[in-house]
Amino acid sequence: MKYVFGPVPSRRLGQSLGIDTIPLKTCNWNCVYCQLGRTQPLVNERKEYFSSEEILAEVQEALAAHKPGEIDWVTFVGSGEPLLHADMGWLIRQVKDMTELPVAVITNGSLLYLLEVRQELIAADAVLPTLDAGTAELYRQINRPHPDLTFDRLVEGLVAFREEYRGKLWVEVMLVRGLNDTPQALLDIAKVLQRISPDAVHINLPTRPPAETWVQPPTEDGLMQALAILGNIAEVVHPAEGSFDLSSYDNVVEAVIGIITRHPMRQEELERALDRWAPGQVSQALTELTDSGRAQVVERYGVRFWCAAPAHYPDEARSRRSMPGSQAQLKKSRREKEG
Repeated sequence: MKYVFGPVPSRRLGQSLGIDTIPLKTCNWNCVYCQLGRTQPLVNERKEYFSSEEILAEVQEALAAHKPGEIDWVTFVGSGEPLLHADMGWLIRQVKDMTELPVAVITNGSLLYLLEVRQELIAADAVLPTLDAGTAELYRQINRPHPDLTFDRLVEGLVAFREEYRGKLWVEVMLVRGLNDTPQALLDIAKVLQRISPDAVHINLPTRPPAETWVQPPTEDGLMQALAILGNIAEVVHPAEGSFDLSSYDNVVEAVIGIITRHPMRQEELERALDRWAPGQVSQALTELTDSGRAQVVERYGVRFWCAAPAHYPDEARSRRSMPGSQAQLKKSRREKEG
């Protein structure tokens, strides 16, 4: 399948059938922590990137192939920003018509300032937008948005959507050590969250390969501080353990591409997901993928991750040049101490 994947395990959504409406990587943000690498170039045009009819046909096929209880949610989650697909509202309504399963949309929330986008999302059962910063400066440092997408527009859209939306609004906050895990940064985020009034706040950690090599998750103390400041509705969402359903793929090579395009994976994690194939087939497929240039191996946190070939991950030297000032100074200080 080209557009539908899984079900994949999710802490929040159980076994989630994913729908990808855009090519890798089509996004209007270039987040320092993104597991899909850098956005090159930034894209902020809404259009029909793939045929909506073809996407819907794959959803119908996937739903028919699974027994009741095997899928908990149907989730729109793109290889970038899914709301850049212009037919999102139509797709949500069509999926709701064909199944009783709840529908979620994972989005950065940057386009919610547009009335038509908010109206498209009204039919969804849960919407999970992102808020990583409480100030315009930190927003630019962490999310590195398209020039048209200001911090005021982000907050304006989130507040307006909350006023109109009756489903579950779960705001995601990705914590990056030294950037938005400080007391002041967390207080600034908390002030914005008070205006939005979400049903829950999900604290995420950059555990998959971040776009920039210097990105690190917060310390345990920083995490406890975030929980205290962001309030009772905040919880830490760790990566889910479980099996990735690759039953829709007949070919092991296509199965690998299908999963790492949306979820870069450690080798042992990937091998577990591919356990329906013989180990020799898996080894041969991984060799074929690297030799053909269809996949790449990226090292982060001392761990090797399998990632899609088109994803842009800089080396450490190039990543350091894009580092915010506070992070760069911290790195320099550490090197001087070690020297």
